[in-house]
Amino acid sequence: MIESSTKPAKSTSIDRTAALGAQCGHAHERSTWQITQVQSLLDMSFNDLIHQAQTVHRQYHDANTIQLSTLISVKTGGCPEDCGYCPQAARYHTGVENQDMLSSDTVVEAALAAKAEGATRFCMGAAWRGPKQRDIDRMTEIIEAVKALGLETCATLGMLKPGQAEQLKQAGLDYYNHNLDTAPEFYGEIITTRDYQDRLDTLEQVRKAGIHVCCGGIVGMGESRLARAGLIAQLANMDPYPESVPINYLVQVEGTPLYGTEALDPFEFVRTIAAARITMPKAMVRLSAGRREMSEAVQALCFLAGANSIFYGDKLLTTGNPETDSDKALFEKLGLNAL
Repeated sequence: MIESSTKPAKSTSIDRTAALGAQCGHAHERSTWQITQVQSLLDMSFNDLIHQAQTVHRQYHDANTIQLSTLISVKTGGCPEDCGYCPQAARYHTGVENQDMLSSDTVVEAALAAKAEGATRFCMGAAWRGPKQRDIDRMTEIIEAVKALGLETCATLGMLKPGQAEQLKQAGLDYYNHNLDTAPEFYGEIITTRDYQDRLDTLEQVRKAGIHVCCGGIVGMGESRLARAGLIAQLANMDPYPESVPINYLVQVEGTPLYGTEALDPFEFVRTIAAARITMPKAMVRLSAGRREMSEAVQALCFLAGANSIFYGDKLLTTGNPETDSDKALFEKLGLNAL
């Protein structure tokens, strides 16, 4: 285990970073991360962890560049799943109104507005357990139209049936988002209407179709640090690991089972970002849901820890997000540039 004592040590932070590299292997050379090794990262002194994460980040990315993605809900509410965090589940009373699928013209209009504000990726989410074929037919039309605007395309549509990923790929889909949410051992505390293997099966179909994987999780759901280590290890051990890794801070919505959960300490969230960067060095690590609840200082620490992507725009699927003007002002303060 890595020492996390606050007592003065003779070795420098660089020495301790080198020691961790000897224990866990250099990030870009690893193919496997044990949960205990990821937990050792999370247990490091904060300064040493951030130093290592920033060092890895600079090896693979421009440290002052942020990728901007905009997310829109193309079909809202009425989901039959029981995800404990989700206001779109039909069984919870959260005030989210069911909305039919948006027209292609409406989505394209939103994509044009996102591009004008500087977004380079346009993400489309639908509250389904999984899409029916008629849904896929409509989504392929929308994906083709958004792709024609010169934007990267991403979709999150739930579990996919055989052949559906190939149809999405043919339409021009660049990324498919399907989060693992949490560690396998904690998963049953959050969701019971599908199991972990269902998620892995969909991700396998996405990979086989040649679509990039966007896959991450949610922290602050009452899980332990060990469970957070388990999530990061699960993601990092994918072969290959996801190209895009969204790390979400739980947005508590009244009416969902997780409403009232004790809030996660912000420094623990930053630690999770750092561990994701170290274990998945080439990935775009996205500071996702929950940014509106974070101070500018916490967001800055997340960027220092290796986050280099954000959701950009004043709304996610159903919850709020910092306004674009606020993000532009923060970027100016920090000297960050949009990709």
